[in-house]
Amino acid sequence: MLIDSFNRQVNYLRISVTERCNFRCQYCMPEKPFSWVPKENILRFEELFAFVKVCIDEGINKIRITGGEPLLRENLDTFIQMIYSYKPTIDLAMTTNGYLLKANAQKLKDSGLKRINVSIDTLQPDVARQIAQKEVLTQVLEGVNEARRVGLKVKINMVPMKGLNEREILDVLEYCKARDMSVRFIEYMENIHAKVNIKGMKSDELLAIIAVKYHFEDVGFDTHSPSHYYRLDDGYIFGIIEPYNDAFCSTCNRIRLTAEGLLIPCLYFDEAMSIKEAVQQGNIAEAALILKEVVRTKPEKNRWGDTEGEISKRAFYETGG
Repeated sequence: MLIDSFNRQVNYLRISVTERCNFRCQYCMPEKPFSWVPKENILRFEELFAFVKVCIDEGINKIRITGGEPLLRENLDTFIQMIYSYKPTIDLAMTTNGYLLKANAQKLKDSGLKRINVSIDTLQPDVARQIAQKEVLTQVLEGVNEARRVGLKVKINMVPMKGLNEREILDVLEYCKARDMSVRFIEYMENIHAKVNIKGMKSDELLAIIAVKYHFEDVGFDTHSPSHYYRLDDGYIFGIIEPYNDAFCSTCNRIRLTAEGLLIPCLYFDEAMSIKEAVQQGNIAEAALILKEVVRTKPEKNRWGDTEGEISKRAFYETGG
């Protein structure tokens, strides 16, 4: 069992299998060239899996595959199958932009994946084009439909932004509600890689818009999730993630691993330790020690609330958000 210095059990590993993405979203990496880290710089799936086994043996029971866009990594279903075969009871999930999901949903389901989160920031093709800087909406919606058809549980993420998609908050909520899919509205996380003129929306603004049509009650946080949940009168539950609020930090149970082998204890900190050399040399004992040290030094809470107007230097496309 992995316990940090604040007596929190760490049982959730998020693995970014690539920093590459086929979108150039305004709030993430709009100016980044379509290039990628050379293959020799990233860990092979066999190397990642060697470390994953250590994590599972130490108590990790939930794994999420992220990117970049994880479906750009060839043979991803094979990696998922490795994990599932090692521990079939593992809670295996993935976050994706959905663009390549239609062609891959069945393979993902067959490999052992249980759940996916898909980013849908708009239901308007022209707005989607403006945000992602390419035509994407039709493919994403078809991907969601296929994922649901093959039996994957689907959750939707939306980043509301003023002047872009703020009028679609109710539309996206109702799109999800009609399909029995959960939706989480994520406050825009300011970072140096995004467009400088992006203006996010705070939770009170989001709730005011929803309150125009729906009555809801605050049901608080659900164990380790960073989402603050609300229940409509008909029982439908939606969530809001407030990254500048550290209320969810007291129950944080996650660490992150990048494709290049950096093990990160907190999304909002730049500190990390590398497992790359250890796993490439087959030194699993050393990798296990690094894992335990990263857990031990996991900070009590994020530092975004420490400085007024602080902007993160974190490249979220490397860590999966």
